[in-house]
Amino acid sequence: MKNRVKEMLQRHESTIGPWITTASPDSVELLAHLGFDWLVFDMEHAPLDVGDVQVLMQAANGTDVVPFVRVGWNDVVLIKQALDIGAQGIVVPWVNSEKDALRAVRAAKYPPLGVRGAGPRRAALYGLDGNYMAQANSQTMVIVQIETLDAVNNAESILKVDGVDGFFIGPTDLSTSMGFPGQRDRVELREAIAKVMGFGRKLGKSGGIMCHSINEIKNAIDDGFKFVAIGSDIDYLKWGAHMALSAAGRS
Repeated sequence: MKNRVKEMLQRHESTIGPWITTASPDSVELLAHLGFDWLVFDMEHAPLDVGDVQVLMQAANGTDVVPFVRVGWNDVVLIKQALDIGAQGIVVPWVNSEKDALRAVRAAKYPPLGVRGAGPRRAALYGLDGNYMAQANSQTMVIVQIETLDAVNNAESILKVDGVDGFFIGPTDLSTSMGFPGQRDRVELREAIAKVMGFGRKLGKSGGIMCHSINEIKNAIDDGFKFVAIGSDIDYLKWGAHMALSAAGRS
């Protein structure tokens, strides 16, 4: 179960992908064939349950895209379920301390590194892949979300945790935590992000961020982000609709 994204990040290459927020196998199948490196199936804010996400992952079969799941919470059961249906990495929200990071890693790893229960089901091809459990600890990725001022202040200790492969900054949540919701151009926000990125470079942990425009994508890559989210399936629908309406003179 080689994790292509983990290998790319170890080579300090940039990786890109969208958030999946709708239960449409057609959309996932299309996006998986377009050349993205990964897809993140969002179970925190989107109305997707475990059964939905398993079907969506199956729609990406036969492609090189790596499936990640953003779990609803830093919870051992939610993390276990996401991994057992075939996620090769998890994105964990609300990681505000070293203790939170340790909890996420332990939930994602089999003993002796963690407490993940031994029942990988689809992840092990329903038992056909006899090597899955032997490889899972080294190939499964843990991405922690840095989305509060507490997380920024504790970023060094969070990223020092063995088993944390990288971090994902949520600019909207972070700006809200800092008292100016959605104001991504504020100097204080840029300084907070730069602080976390500095710890990431120091500790060899890849940084990710959500982008919603061409300029944001370019700036994120230029700033050294390696796990770059380019909108979501809903964003693509919205952007395409706006483009069509504009072309028809209806914008």
